[in-house]
Amino acid sequence: MTRCAVVFFLLCFVSSIAAGAQASESATGRQFSITGGGAASVFRPGGGSHPVWGTGTNYLAGVGTYVDFHFTHWVQVEGEARWLRFHEYAGEHQDNYLIGPKVPVMQLGGAQVYGKALIGLGKMTFPNHVGYGTFTALAFGGGTDYKLSRKVTVRGDFEFQDWPNFLPGQAMRPWGLTAGMAYRVF
Repeated sequence: MTRCAVVFFLLCFVSSIAAGAQASESATGRQFSITGGGAASVFRPGGGSHPVWGTGTNYLAGVGTYVDFHFTHWVQVEGEARWLRFHEYAGEHQDNYLIGPKVPVMQLGGAQVYGKALIGLGKMTFPNHVGYGTFTALAFGGGTDYKLSRKVTVRGDFEFQDWPNFLPGQAMRPWGLTAGMAYRVF
C-alpha cells in the first residue's frame, strides 16, 4: 500500500513538472497597474434617520479622487480623498482621506465587483463653525468598476464609515454613494 502511494506521488510530481513547461505566456505578463480617477459623492453625514444637528443635515455632496494600485489579481490597494462641501447645513462639511485593501469578488463581463476596507482620517467642520476636528475613520464598502475601454472605467460605489471616537462615548457613522470615472495610467 505504501509503495503504491509513493509511486502515485512520484507520477503526480513528474507529470506536474512536465505540465508546468506548457504554461502560457500571459501568466508571466506585467500585472502591476495604476488607475486614477475622479468622482462625485452624496453622503448622509450622521448616518442615521435622525441627523445629529437637525433635519437640515440630511446629506452632503462633494467631489473626490481615487487611485487604485493593482499589484496582482488578489493584491490591490485603493486610496481615496473626498471633499463633501455642497449642501452644507450652517457651514458643516466633511473631508475623508482613506487607504486600504480592495478585493475583487467576481467578474461579470466587463464589470468587476469588489469589496474594500479602508482606514484613514475624517475631518469635520461643525455647523455654525462652533469647531472642527480630525477623527479616525474606518470605511467598508464595495461597488462595480465597468470597463468602457482598455484604459477607461466607470464606477458605482457604496461606502459605510465608522468614526469611533467622534465625541466622548459617541460614534458617528456616515454612509453614501459615489459615481466616478478613471483612467489606467499603466
